[in-house]
Amino acid sequence: MPVPPLPDMLEVLERSESFATNPGLRDHARLWLAWGPYARARAAEEAAELARPSLRPQTLRAVGRTGVDLAKGVAPGLREDAKRRVKEGPLEAGTAMKHVQELVKAGGSTYIKLGQFVATAQGLLPDEWVDAFGWCRDTATPLAPGLAEQRFEERFEVPLEAVFAEFDTEPLGAASIGQVHAATLHDGTEVVVKIRRPGLREQFERDLRSMALAAAAAEKASKSARVANLSGFVELFAEMVLEEIDFRFEALNQVELALASEAAGHDFTIFPRPIPHLTAEDVFVMTRVTGVPYNVALEAYPDAVDGERLLNLAITGTLEHMIAYGIFHGDLHAGNVLINERGDFSLIDFGIAGRIDAEQRAATVKFLFGFGRNDTILQLQGLQAFGAIPDGADLQALATQLEAQLNAIDPTILSREGDMTVDKLGQALGSIIRVLATNGFSLPKELVLFFKNLLYLNGFAATLAPDTNLFTQIEPTFTYFVGKYPVELSQIIADVM
Repeated sequence: MPVPPLPDMLEVLERSESFATNPGLRDHARLWLAWGPYARARAAEEAAELARPSLRPQTLRAVGRTGVDLAKGVAPGLREDAKRRVKEGPLEAGTAMKHVQELVKAGGSTYIKLGQFVATAQGLLPDEWVDAFGWCRDTATPLAPGLAEQRFEERFEVPLEAVFAEFDTEPLGAASIGQVHAATLHDGTEVVVKIRRPGLREQFERDLRSMALAAAAAEKASKSARVANLSGFVELFAEMVLEEIDFRFEALNQVELALASEAAGHDFTIFPRPIPHLTAEDVFVMTRVTGVPYNVALEAYPDAVDGERLLNLAITGTLEHMIAYGIFHGDLHAGNVLINERGDFSLIDFGIAGRIDAEQRAATVKFLFGFGRNDTILQLQGLQAFGAIPDGADLQALATQLEAQLNAIDPTILSREGDMTVDKLGQALGSIIRVLATNGFSLPKELVLFFKNLLYLNGFAATLAPDTNLFTQIEPTFTYFVGKYPVELSQIIADVM
């Protein structure tokens, strides 16, 4: 039986009352919605090409240029440790990881971005990796003074003062991809101006070709590298980066998530809106939203923040975007999830978004339903339907491996004794990934982002509602969705009953 289809976002746009009040944005949204599928397909093809190891001159030149940059940063430390090894013998634990960190620092934006991905994958990657790259979250050198203004004027061929009544030359923040400035349009609209770093696309392409060749070499030399599927990881990283550095994707992500939120009746989340005529591949102007990162919200707004309410809204809101509309914010760390003075959400940074089709939506529901029922086989069937496990795989053998890992870590995860804590969920998801990797399987991009969001939600719970037992959220969440989307979900759930 075919699964129920997802809503057509063009139809959702036509029904939107908020977009009807802004005809210019609505017209551009129609164009972006038509452009998106073709642009994503092109980005995926380019990512696959960049991640394909090659010995062509173009790749070798890229390796040479990247190698020189990396050598400058890593060689001094390697020389010093070689001398110590001769004098003192084997070096202390963590020395190799120190050199990897030096390599990332020397590699520039691409490697910093890779380090950020590792640093935000708590539960999905080994804790020592996550801890070692924590510094990448806040590491980015601001652009040279005046360069952001220059980039804007070159892109739109107008002087800055013709567009903005005010422009703060001090950036609000700088990141590996670009930096943002506060500004005010002449009509009084407060906006944020996002400027991409010059030469970034060419640098990413060069570095990704080098990474692909290095991953292929590592897989030939090391069984653990083959098991980790480094080549697949490079392609996943390339696809995410190619979308994130084109700000038109971020504009589209903002539009689609705002439409999904409005259609779902969510009045507790504020989204920035693109300024259509000031949206380009490397410069992006959007309305400014207010708030503070959720991890400091209790201190900033002690009388407005209701942690348990916010947790319930965060769980249902995040899952509803994905399950009902097939799109979700893909990077819900504390810096992107703000709490405003009313005690509601303001979301920012839509450079990474996950998109699933109707079949993957059904697979996600099956996985979540299996988790809710504590049914390991059903969870694996959901992952198989999503594409993480090939057809014909022995699910019973995988379930035995997974349950053995979970029991070795903490028997209460399977027995469901006690509370489901942040650590327990991280251990459960990490065990799933390790079992898949050990068997040579890899997670699709959207599933990686979904798992990261589950972990982000648990970090949210630990910060704002630390006494909540996450097991108790399962039944009311399913009751909410089945009651609100009976036609779509009852048919999917009927297939697993």
